[in-house]
Amino acid sequence: MELFPLRVFLTVASEKSFSRAAEKLLRTQPAVSLAVQRLEHELGDTLIDRSAKQLLLTDAGSIVVDYARRFENLEADLENALAELRDNSSGRLVIGANESTTLYLLGQIEQYRRLYRKVKVQVRRCLSSRIPAQLIDGDLELGLLSYDPGDDRLVSTVIYTDHLAFIVSPEHRFARRDSVSITDLGMETFIAHNVISPYREVVLREFQRYKVQLNMDVEMPTVETIRRLVQRNQGVAFLPRLCVEQEVEQGILCEVGVRELKVERKIRLVHPARRALSHAAKAFLELMKARGEQPTPVGPTPTDPPW
Repeated sequence: MELFPLRVFLTVASEKSFSRAAEKLLRTQPAVSLAVQRLEHELGDTLIDRSAKQLLLTDAGSIVVDYARRFENLEADLENALAELRDNSSGRLVIGANESTTLYLLGQIEQYRRLYRKVKVQVRRCLSSRIPAQLIDGDLELGLLSYDPGDDRLVSTVIYTDHLAFIVSPEHRFARRDSVSITDLGMETFIAHNVISPYREVVLREFQRYKVQLNMDVEMPTVETIRRLVQRNQGVAFLPRLCVEQEVEQGILCEVGVRELKVERKIRLVHPARRALSHAAKAFLELMKARGEQPTPVGPTPTDPPW
């Protein structure tokens, strides 16, 4: 089986359109359609449900997409390995991270780029909950998580310890206070992140323990939108301290301590335990180890508190 028809089919499935796939592949639409038909004939199965108005994959199509991604990853690994064979300082570094954890990489990537200028660095925006599976499947070499995934197929290194910060507008009634009690927060409107976060349960549990109502009446899709609403005094929020560090220093936002709620947030660099890393990934991992903490096996040990 040739890889090109698989690449064409994967592009069609990803773009959910023959025409957009053709544009991306720099091919004509008939050529793309023909490649998919030939793949179906070779496999002896229908991959796309052509009776639907939108492009839908059959069960066989979903299986082929999964394997096509693996072939694509293997091809990229082969190219990367050959590049490294020619020059150990070149290659590609791919790290999966979500919106907030990406911030913890900025200083590390800056230092890494000074040492390895020929390495292409790509940080993929990924849902935090999906990063462990992507690492195991080979879609990623390294991932950044704010929780312990609890899987003995992965190894993690704690690279940063942060905390959840309670932030308010400079105009808020708590802005000039160093700290408040959790019992003072029952009347506040909390602006929450609508992406599920493992630390959310810690906050919910503490509010329930102290019998304080947690009013999450507003949910936003990004940390940036949460910051802006808090800045406009439309509510308060719990956010990772690093995500609001600059705004707090500039006085745009205020951090107020909550005496009963101190949530530590450990940021972990995670990689597969039993798969060899590329030279580029090894170099990045060694750089992280040199900055401080040692890797810890991920297994049936107690996990970090889930936001």
